[in-house]
Amino acid sequence: MSDTNGSALPRQVADAYVDALIELDPITGTYLGVAESSRRLPDYSPAGQQALADLGRATLARLDEAETLPGADSEAERRCGRLLRERLTAELAVHDAEEGLRVVSNIHSPAHHVREVFTVTPADTEDDWAALADRLRAVPAALAGYRSSLALGLERKLPAGPRPTATFVGQLTEWAGDGAGVRGWFEEFASAGPESLRTELEAASAAATAAVAELRDWMRDVYAPAIEDAPDTVGRERYARWARYFNGTDLDLDEAYAYGWSEYHRLRTEMRAEAEKILPGASPWEALAHLDVHGEHIEGVEEVRVWLQSLMDEAIEALDGTHFELAERVRKVESRIAPPGGAAAPYYTGPSEDFSRPGRTWLPTMGETRFPVYDLVSTWYHEGVPGHHLQIAQWTHVADQLSRYQASVGQVSANAEGWALYAERLMDELGFLPDPERRIGYLDAQMMRACRVIVDIGMHLELDIPAESPFHPGERWTPALAQEFFGNHSGRPADFVESELTRYLSMPGQAIGYKLGERAWLLGRENARKAHGDAFDAKAWHMAALSQGSLGLDDLVDELSKL
Repeated sequence: MSDTNGSALPRQVADAYVDALIELDPITGTYLGVAESSRRLPDYSPAGQQALADLGRATLARLDEAETLPGADSEAERRCGRLLRERLTAELAVHDAEEGLRVVSNIHSPAHHVREVFTVTPADTEDDWAALADRLRAVPAALAGYRSSLALGLERKLPAGPRPTATFVGQLTEWAGDGAGVRGWFEEFASAGPESLRTELEAASAAATAAVAELRDWMRDVYAPAIEDAPDTVGRERYARWARYFNGTDLDLDEAYAYGWSEYHRLRTEMRAEAEKILPGASPWEALAHLDVHGEHIEGVEEVRVWLQSLMDEAIEALDGTHFELAERVRKVESRIAPPGGAAAPYYTGPSEDFSRPGRTWLPTMGETRFPVYDLVSTWYHEGVPGHHLQIAQWTHVADQLSRYQASVGQVSANAEGWALYAERLMDELGFLPDPERRIGYLDAQMMRACRVIVDIGMHLELDIPAESPFHPGERWTPALAQEFFGNHSGRPADFVESELTRYLSMPGQAIGYKLGERAWLLGRENARKAHGDAFDAKAWHMAALSQGSLGLDDLVDELSKL
């Protein structure tokens, strides 16, 4: 991947960036499986953020040079260079707007990253736990750096939203424990360590818990009062910047909003047909409420974990060799129960680079012990197989043919979420949702993603609700109306709906990537099918598509159409 003079080509520039990034962000290192990262945490202070920006600018300068070299116009180098330039440019736009000084969320903040990385850090040996003790000791400095960034944001009049802030304070309170018998999250985590390190782990986890409580107190007593009059929504300019970051393209936001409504009407019609089969005369959401009580369900937390594992195992057996061609190490995925105190939505974590840590799906139980099947099947096709796991694990499997960057940190949210939503639709197309119960659950999940496009764009841009809408026609979107609309069109419980709306307010432009990404995947497949005619091979197309690494949505459609 270099020319005859030894100068770096784009893939080498990209991989050098990953090496440098891991030094600045050891959490990324841990997700990649770099053992040396296990002892450290990132610097979330303004200085730490500036160091990341400096690395991005220096890398873009190296890429400018790399793209002039012989060999840089090969397909592999060109595709990697396009991704690296697009990603770093989008990240720098966010940094230059000082968005990092106002990041408060119920799912995606430095504090969440600090906590969640402990769930994927190796913890099998005494040496692993010694490294974890060091990482626990690093928690206070990491949270202090995050707090200093938020404090600078206050000074520069760059507030986060009041609603995400209030939710975050509640999460910090849960993570801190009560100091009177209920251990904090870090203390509970450290209690699983070896007896030989008991004193060290207890002291380190107590310090981490104290840091969480200190951040909670500052957020509650200083930050929240200072931003209580700030808007929860971000406006068109900030929204467009974040939409570029999460989607890898400059979107026509008004067109995307209209597309969300068109999908809403299509799905509503399909849901009514399935509801009629379940409970004649009922609306879709009355049918879903009926299934909550009378439908198929799993009793017990461990029982649902095992059931989800079997669902993914069965999908792998059915799809491998027929619609996909999977390497043995890609075939392994684990079902896990998410630690308490996070958001309500299930999620996926990818494998380490050497697959010593497999890909994992995570189910937040939210205190529940009874789990309706209609709400799980399509979701686990999304999170696990053939969704996130097949894409992320395949990228990891072919990383030596791509670049480390394309297979990992260069991920575009809308590409990955679009594939996962496409995977749900694919399972419907292939007949894996044969009964009305599972199919209305799938359609409910699709409807949720269509509603995300509507409310995320609508409330942040304060757009008008169309006159033909059955919900508040002609009124202007607000977060309150968005929550009511979302709740009216979802079979999910109220706490999930509230968590979702808080997520959209704190991650503008991310939630629209599911539906818009799915549209890109479907368009790319249709273009490829037209190009090949009767010779189109879906299995070959899927594997080629999953082996090209991450791309933004514009580039994704272009590349998929050529396969």
